[in-house]
Amino acid sequence: MNTPAKTFHRVVIAGGGTAGWMMAALMSKLLGKRLDITLVESEEIGTVGVGEATIPALLTFHSLLGINEAEFMAATNATFKLGIHFEGWKAIGENYFHSFGSTGNDHWSAGFQHFWLKGRAEGLARNYTDYNPETVAAFGNRFAHVQHQGLNYAYHLDAGRYARFLRQMSEANGVRRIEGKIAQVLQHGAEAGAARAGDLSALRLEDGSLIEGDLFIDCTGFRSLLLGQTLGVAYEDWSYWLPCDRAVAVQTASVREAWPYTRAIAHPFGWQWRIPLQHRVGNGLVYSSKVLSDADAPDMIRRNVEGELLIQPRLIRFVPGQREKVWERNCVAVGLAGGFVEPLESTSIHLIQRHAIRLMQLFPSGGIQQADVDEFNLQSRRDLEHIRDFIVLHYHVNARTDSPLWAHVREMELPSTLRHRIELFRESARVFRPSDELFAENSWIQVMMGQGITPQRYHPVADLMGTQELRQFLGDIQVKVQRTVAGLPSHQQYVQQLCAPFRQTAASAA
Repeated sequence: MNTPAKTFHRVVIAGGGTAGWMMAALMSKLLGKRLDITLVESEEIGTVGVGEATIPALLTFHSLLGINEAEFMAATNATFKLGIHFEGWKAIGENYFHSFGSTGNDHWSAGFQHFWLKGRAEGLARNYTDYNPETVAAFGNRFAHVQHQGLNYAYHLDAGRYARFLRQMSEANGVRRIEGKIAQVLQHGAEAGAARAGDLSALRLEDGSLIEGDLFIDCTGFRSLLLGQTLGVAYEDWSYWLPCDRAVAVQTASVREAWPYTRAIAHPFGWQWRIPLQHRVGNGLVYSSKVLSDADAPDMIRRNVEGELLIQPRLIRFVPGQREKVWERNCVAVGLAGGFVEPLESTSIHLIQRHAIRLMQLFPSGGIQQADVDEFNLQSRRDLEHIRDFIVLHYHVNARTDSPLWAHVREMELPSTLRHRIELFRESARVFRPSDELFAENSWIQVMMGQGITPQRYHPVADLMGTQELRQFLGDIQVKVQRTVAGLPSHQQYVQQLCAPFRQTAASAA
């Protein structure tokens, strides 16, 4: 498969939203002077728009784009996020926190959890979370950028405003936006030659206009209009491991100060998110349609939110899984068009980012080479399967007895990759992570211990510390964490101060 380099300069992005505009922003920033980039979207077609919680990797993406953090936060009404509070996932009434960043101090031979486990066995250790500054700051509703010992963080953001923010950047870098609905996806025929026959050639819009291209980016969401419907790439269904197949989302007015973390609240039918922004709160239920009906879901979310509803509940249907390939011929799927696990752990925007960066690294300026396509698909599959395993972990290790849903996920056969990780940690408290995986060791540790896995033993290096030395070691870490957090302002106050200059500039301009 090879497209002549002299004609390979027209990129067509089908669909806007977060996926389309993240792709357009990065591509135009890096290659805007060499490419003709067109994005086609319709205001009449709504976007899913509920990916409002992110993970720290988004800071890298913003750095690549040269985004000013305060300007971005003012434009998207963003707040800071230090982690996720899981409520009732292990069992009803039992909660834990999955923070960003590291906990305690590791030794080169063994992670901090081994020393903590020894300390707990000897009655010396406090809660594991007391040794993590992000968790302590989150529960204290505190945040600030601290030099040399800063907190690891991400954002809560308004997805619609974020897409508009990136659109402004993209158009400034030469991206052409066309308003219109796609009526037909055209492919090259035999006259184009054996190498190009079957490749996508153009999008025909409802008004009859034709948008021709050399490379097509499918950002059409769950429809997967280009990759799935036109090129026929099959979808791999993961519903056995992830039985939730619906979400209903709603926005509510804020009734309290924004807290710097996402709340994930377990229910018999699935779980619920609460995401605080500067101006409102994003809420949603993620549920199995076998346990909760679509007719009952809107009333259920109304009963489980705080504040006045700003919009009516919106139903989203999905099938957890992935396309067998996300790059086929001259089409690359980004975002929901290529696959979706579920909203837990806020990975949707991250996967868009990974695809965008990976496509820039493997950009086919000299024509599409099969080796590049295969590598892109291999890395993309590995990313999503790693995330799938991490999310399945939250469901599988539970002691809830209140519904068939939780019984199923507790008793189901696991992917072999996840089963190995759980057994390794349960037996020896060990976690090993390939360098290209998203979730680091401390993420796995926090979730596995939070869900109730107690390792049977710890690394013998921890026994080299005597009782007094271990007490001092743990105490010094805990005191350092407390001192760091004690000097932080309230999260709400810090966000307001950070965004104020850009709000004042906008008000003056108006």
